[in-house]
Amino acid sequence: MNGINKESNQTMQTIHWGDLTPEQFLKEYWQKKPLLIKGAFKDFTDPIDANELAGLAMESEIESRIIANKNNQWQVEQGPFESFDKFGETDWTLLVQAVNNWSRDTQALLTAVDFIPQWRIDDVMVSFSTPNGGVGAHLDQYDVFIIQGEGKRRWQVGTPDSSLKELLPHPDLKQVSEFSPVIDEITEAGDLLYIPPNHPHNGVSIENSINFSIGFQAPNNQELWSSFADKLIDEDLGEQRFPDQERTLTTQPQLLEQNDIEKLKSFMQKQLEDDSLFTPFIGKYLTQNHHALEILMPVTPITSEQLSDILAEAENTLVPVSGIKSLIIENKPQETSFLYINGESFLIDKETIELATYLTKSKALTTKQVKSLTSCLKNEQLLTNVLNMGFWYVE
Repeated sequence: MNGINKESNQTMQTIHWGDLTPEQFLKEYWQKKPLLIKGAFKDFTDPIDANELAGLAMESEIESRIIANKNNQWQVEQGPFESFDKFGETDWTLLVQAVNNWSRDTQALLTAVDFIPQWRIDDVMVSFSTPNGGVGAHLDQYDVFIIQGEGKRRWQVGTPDSSLKELLPHPDLKQVSEFSPVIDEITEAGDLLYIPPNHPHNGVSIENSINFSIGFQAPNNQELWSSFADKLIDEDLGEQRFPDQERTLTTQPQLLEQNDIEKLKSFMQKQLEDDSLFTPFIGKYLTQNHHALEILMPVTPITSEQLSDILAEAENTLVPVSGIKSLIIENKPQETSFLYINGESFLIDKETIELATYLTKSKALTTKQVKSLTSCLKNEQLLTNVLNMGFWYVE
């Protein structure tokens, strides 16, 4: 798959809010009600075209599927695909997950939503639809921003409705029954549609069209508890037994009394309240990618001397792997922090915080910029580690 993670020509994207502001959006719409902004992106250019998207769908590492509806018979076919000829000219949609992991131009779309913490972002799914193509009315359990690219699409969005029935027209396809839309509009290039969780929606392509869907991760309790328990098991932590030194006489041994229930809850909660356990867990958990990445580890580890040679070449650029997730968790009382990249942690302090912050921005760095950030040994070691793990690479 060499060459897919291509050089980015896409400039930073900015939402033209009209009468709204990001602050108003978060207060009035975020996880509350849907919103359509016409012309949110001026002169919008697709960061990836239909042919390139089809090429990604031919790769086994990349999750893709085609949903077709012929004569009211829904069909789902999983990728990778060798050809698309059999699907015809109408009535189908190609969906490719995490396109931002393979297209830096698509990754650049995420700058439009930088008013939301980047740990909340999951991926950018891209869909290509022929006329009358769609996936049917359905619900998502997460927030999504949908940017209309090439072509036109009719979108209908409703509000949460407990009377909606779940439909299963195909074993791999969940839909819902008809709903009353509060948004019923045709989107064109540069339009932005926001859909909160559990709001029914249906998009039907009017002509060949491309949509870019920025999805947000929202782990449920089960996922968090299960992953935290895995950490305790994998690292042989949490083996302390329930303490019971303050036990008093009981006259009702058959009862599990409320004070014992509270003690057991407190015993379990101590694990979550232990920052030395929970902080590294949540930092690693939230930066683990749910989809394949093109990690680019060097054939042989880069040494300090080699890094100096790399930085001596003005034409070299240091580039992050597209779609890689990173964040910083501050520990101000200790004047130290942790940088998390792709589930790995790096201890940082006041000397390395500036470089670490640059690394989380997922933007290419020139050798001149890097030199200004690696004047101390700690920064040099941090950058070398990140390069040797394949999270960044020299271009």
